[in-house]
Amino acid sequence: MDCYILHLETATKVCSVALSNNGKLIALKETDESEYVHGEVITLFIEAVLQQAKITPQQLAAVSVTSGPGSYTGLRIGVSTAKGLCYALNIPLIAIDALYNLAVLAKAVHPDSSICSMIDARRMEVFSAIYTHDLTLLKPISADILDEDSYQDFEPFVAVGDGSYKMQEVWENRKIIVDTTIKSSASGHVVPAHQKFEKSQFEDVAYFEPFYLKDFVGTSKK
Repeated sequence: MDCYILHLETATKVCSVALSNNGKLIALKETDESEYVHGEVITLFIEAVLQQAKITPQQLAAVSVTSGPGSYTGLRIGVSTAKGLCYALNIPLIAIDALYNLAVLAKAVHPDSSICSMIDARRMEVFSAIYTHDLTLLKPISADILDEDSYQDFEPFVAVGDGSYKMQEVWENRKIIVDTTIKSSASGHVVPAHQKFEKSQFEDVAYFEPFYLKDFVGTSKK
C-alpha cells in the first residue's frame, strides 16, 4: 500500500520540498538562494513534486516539516504551510529536527564519523548539535558563539551545514573536516519521517510551534 509523505525543509536559506513513498525518496525540488525565497517558491515546489509523482494532495498520508532551530522566517513559513495542508487534508503532522536532518544527510557520505551539524545564526554564532556515527546525540542542541577551540572535546568530527562554512579557516589546524557540500535538504526527512509515521509520532497541528532556540552563550575553552 502506498504511503506518500510530503517533506518541507525551511530552516536555512535552502527551500527544499521532497516527496517519499514507503520511506523512499521519489521527488525533490529545492533552491539555495542568497536570500530567503521560501514564501515565493514553497507552494510551487509542492505542486512540482506532486506533479512529478503524478499524485494529488488527497493521496498524501502525512506532512513532515522542519521543527527548528533555524531561521525565524523560514521556520514560520514551513510550519504554517505544513499546518495548512494537514488541516485541509486531515492528515498528521510530523516534526523533524533541523540539526538531526543534517546529520542524516552527512551520515550517507561520512558513515564512520561523528557529525557536527551547524546552522548559521549570523556573525560567529551557530545552532549546533554533535552526533556519533550511528546518530546518537553526543552534544545536545545549543546556541553557541564559536572560537578556534570550540567543541575540542568531540574531535575528530565532520562539520556540516551552512554554519560550518565560516569555520573552515578557523579550524584548519584541528582534527575536523568541514564538508560544505552537505546542506539542509528535505531528502534527509524521508527515513526519520517514515519511522515516526509508522510509530504514530505526530504533532498537535493546532498547537505545534517551531523551535527557535534564541539564546547564545560562549562555548567554554578547555
